[in-house]
Amino acid sequence: MKYLGIDYGIKRIGVAISSTDGLFAFPKMIIKNTKNQTEIFSTLRKIIKNEDVKEIVIGESLDYNGKQNKIMKEIKIFAQKVQENFSLPVRFEKEFLTSVEARRYKENGVEADDSASALILQRYLDRINK
Repeated sequence: MKYLGIDYGIKRIGVAISSTDGLFAFPKMIIKNTKNQTEIFSTLRKIIKNEDVKEIVIGESLDYNGKQNKIMKEIKIFAQKVQENFSLPVRFEKEFLTSVEARRYKENGVEADDSASALILQRYLDRINK
């Protein structure tokens, strides 16, 4: 079963995809987060169809105290729209410091959102495959 990982950000949405066996996560792409939600969901729809995705994992943004960050309200709204548009299970996985960790794998300030989404998805896959 394949999973789609999403790292929702105000400017960019990182997207990752799992291996067919649901064991490994790989960066897929970065979608510019614009006011044009139709374009964002059209891109996600193509990925979900082409990759035969069966479940979606979205990063849950928490602060150092384990409380929701300011962006979490937007993430919840986005997750609801994802659920409505695709009728697939949507799960949350903590994204604590994934962007910082992802930057270590990128060179010279290259955007790391797709790698962060892969880290979020990998955490979820590791947890469910224990």
